[in-house]
Amino acid sequence: MDVNTILSIKGRSVATIEPDRTLGEAAKLLSEKRIGALLVSSGKEPVTGIISERDIVRAISAHGPGSLEQPLARFMTEKVVTCNGRTAIVDIMAVMTEGKFRHIPVIENGAVAGIISIGDVVKHRLAEIEAETQAIKDYIATA
Repeated sequence: MDVNTILSIKGRSVATIEPDRTLGEAAKLLSEKRIGALLVSSGKEPVTGIISERDIVRAISAHGPGSLEQPLARFMTEKVVTCNGRTAIVDIMAVMTEGKFRHIPVIENGAVAGIISIGDVVKHRLAEIEAETQAIKDYIATA
């Protein structure tokens, strides 16, 4: 299984925000969309950075509530790990586990093609396990 399999089910919509917006604006957008991360894009590159709920919590913890009025570019992750649609799910799981992050943008032909979250990966993997379990039960029942 690959990333395209997940994207074909969940869709390719990606929420973005400009780097000069405030951390508070990013928090509000995350809450409104009920998501865990936003891609940061200045329009010059497909991905300038990523800002997650964790980044916001760390910023407030380190710099206080005033950080919500600061440009989010100050707190975003700039070195963003990306993948493409052909990346295997097992590779995504390994990268997320090793890097201790929960979101990976999908880049195809120099443009954002989607985003994969750890929740997407877990949901997909559980569906696979359920299908395998049912196949084994069906096999045993016919044996």
